[in-house]
Amino acid sequence: MSLTFTRLSPAIGAVVAGIDLARPLTAALREVISTALLEYQVLFFRQQNITPPQQRDFAAWFGDLHVHPIYPKIDDIPQIMVLDTAQNDLRDNAIWHTDVTFIDTPPLGSVLAARKLPPYGGDTLWASGTAAYEALSPHFQQLLDGLTATHDFTKSFPLERFGNTPEALARYEETRRTTPPVTHPVIRTHPVSGKKALFVSDGFTTRINELEPAESAAVLRFLFDHFAKPEYSVRWRWQEGDVAFWDNRVTQHYAVDDYRPVHRIMHRATILGDKPF
Repeated sequence: MSLTFTRLSPAIGAVVAGIDLARPLTAALREVISTALLEYQVLFFRQQNITPPQQRDFAAWFGDLHVHPIYPKIDDIPQIMVLDTAQNDLRDNAIWHTDVTFIDTPPLGSVLAARKLPPYGGDTLWASGTAAYEALSPHFQQLLDGLTATHDFTKSFPLERFGNTPEALARYEETRRTTPPVTHPVIRTHPVSGKKALFVSDGFTTRINELEPAESAAVLRFLFDHFAKPEYSVRWRWQEGDVAFWDNRVTQHYAVDDYRPVHRIMHRATILGDKPF
């Protein structure tokens, strides 16, 4: 296979052509894709039509896979998380967030496949944490460097919406027991490229630990708004058969919630990462 990459914006995103994700990767292809992921941060593949087992197997080429503690999964493929508007209220995804930062080792990346789409709407945006960091003044970068922040899954998964049946409540309480709030650096260094990136999100970050509450709230509000500037982002209009693969270590994304009550289904495989530093 001969891959080509078409950049979508100065900060982030590229369309990949010349590959069939349904076929097993070679070591050489995996290296090419890994290198491209470092450069573009989110990769888009058109007309793939891969099955859930093929999606799982593609993601597993890049690392061990995560099983989400809250969202539904495919029964015999628990590594594939189901984002189905008929099963869950997905408004939690209509916020800028980085996936699963509420664990000690947040994911390396995620592979998202479109399964059922509205006729229009339902776009997803991705933003670059490195571009957002590099746009800050040196003085503000210096202020943030060395600070840590608390990440808590309950910020995007409130009890009143994710514990409303006995089964869901038991799952929620078990997740709360096994997944307490964690601390990560506000500025993360990418473990491969060495580049620095903002690593706070409106989805899961609750406070900056070294600041007073009012200071923390003000700085986080600025960083959330700064990260969401269109200069650092790309917007993807989904088509049937589309697959997106993003570097979760240095990006955020936002699933636009503008298509209700139309049914939408997406499948996600999430690749485990390492402890941020």
